[in-house]
Amino acid sequence: MIAQFLAALIFLASLWLIFTEKLNRTITGLLGAALMVGLGKLLGFYDEARAIAAVDYNTLGLLLGMMILVALLEPTGFFQFLAVWAGRISQGRPVRLLILLGVVTTIVSMFLDNVTTVVLIAPVTILICEILGISATPYLMAEALLSDTGGVSTLVGDPPNMLIASAAGFSFNDFLTHSLPIVVVVWFTALLVLRYLFRRELAVLPPNTEAVLKLDPRESLDDPKTAQRVLLVLGGAILLFFLEELFGLSPAFIALGAASIALVWVRPDINDVLRRIEWGVLIFFGALFVMVGGLEASGALGGLVSLLERLDTIPPVLLGLVLLWFSAGLSAFVDNVPITIALIPVLQGLGARGVDIQPLWWALAFGAGFGGNGTIIGSTANIVVASISERTRTPITSQLWNKRGLPVMLATCTVASVLYFILYPMFTR
Repeated sequence: MIAQFLAALIFLASLWLIFTEKLNRTITGLLGAALMVGLGKLLGFYDEARAIAAVDYNTLGLLLGMMILVALLEPTGFFQFLAVWAGRISQGRPVRLLILLGVVTTIVSMFLDNVTTVVLIAPVTILICEILGISATPYLMAEALLSDTGGVSTLVGDPPNMLIASAAGFSFNDFLTHSLPIVVVVWFTALLVLRYLFRRELAVLPPNTEAVLKLDPRESLDDPKTAQRVLLVLGGAILLFFLEELFGLSPAFIALGAASIALVWVRPDINDVLRRIEWGVLIFFGALFVMVGGLEASGALGGLVSLLERLDTIPPVLLGLVLLWFSAGLSAFVDNVPITIALIPVLQGLGARGVDIQPLWWALAFGAGFGGNGTIIGSTANIVVASISERTRTPITSQLWNKRGLPVMLATCTVASVLYFILYPMFTR
């Protein structure tokens, strides 16, 4: 009992430090992992070997491979090209610009890290808005919220999806058949809500519409040859994701293989590529795996599973809805990655005791993905966009995000819940 209490205390304290941002999340993760292993060795329930075994290397490999591809594509100017293209096609019309920038950001975020996507597209968005003489706030928030929403649709679009796919054995195609249809409806819901919430800002006609028509997207491409090569490799990787079950390949193998081919073909400055990889994120993931492994070894998660088993009188579909809203509520205040990593062994424990957890995996994916839209700290992309907005005359504040982001979260989770209830038989297969 003491081991369970102390292990849970270490994990909850780590979540609190992540939430309050009193420590860098990578440092918090390493500290929590070290304390968990130290406690386990002291009380005899955990050690270094079990900690290493607790790490999900399939998820880390998938993340690393995709990060390398992004690191190669980032300096080519491809993302800026897409943003300028959207600005020009919109002809300066606010609603059209909102839709086009939202679509571009979402499509990219379905296959690449959404944080990197907004980091590269948001500054160009600010530039386009300054040329037009309009506020960038609606467009920046739409890019963050729609990229978070759209990322739920694919295996590689959102880190929680990678975690869930690895734990549940879901393939790339499973997400396309189970998640994508719901995300499409939810995405349009988010767009309509944003259109309504920003109706006053979007009603202002830009005074400089002619200026944006003079922008040439091709001038944004610094290295079209490299961009073409990386996009070809990325396209090949996505094709293999579709065929992974046919060839018996893991997503991590595909991603790392594609990254290797791209590196050989492009021949970049390897030190520059390594600098662009988010090593802190990978270390953070690994540390969380170690902490949750300690929780499981201490028996703390087993106690939670036993508690949840008492809910067996609740209809399975309602249990899924409870999990969806529970994970969404937590993800609004704490990064959805640690929430997902913590809940995965809980669901696995329920599965080991005879509960049909197939539908619960999808409930967790929807809750963790859509819940992050609720607050400015609910998603890393939200924080990044808010930071970038400080370059404008109207920075995005927590109060503004609560007024705009929270309604989007509630609307998307509600629509997802209704669709989950209606399509529940599909999730049991």
